[in-house]
Amino acid sequence: MKWTDSQQIAEALLDTHPDIDPSSVRFTDLMAWVMALNGFNDAPEHCGEKILEAIQLAWIDEYA
Repeated sequence: MKWTDSQQIAEALLDTHPDIDPSSVRFTDLMAWVMALNGFNDAPEHCGEKILEAIQLAWIDEYA
């Protein structure tokens, strides 16, 4: 997975952290959790606030 795979990342985060409300996650934690996912392979410098926001919004949609 790459940073731009926000839907795949959101699904993986839901599987990894099922009891976490994604709307309460700070971007610093979100970035660390994404980078720790199995199958994630992208450089941290390719990530920005807009990418993290897209991931968080996709995760919120999956969580609901």
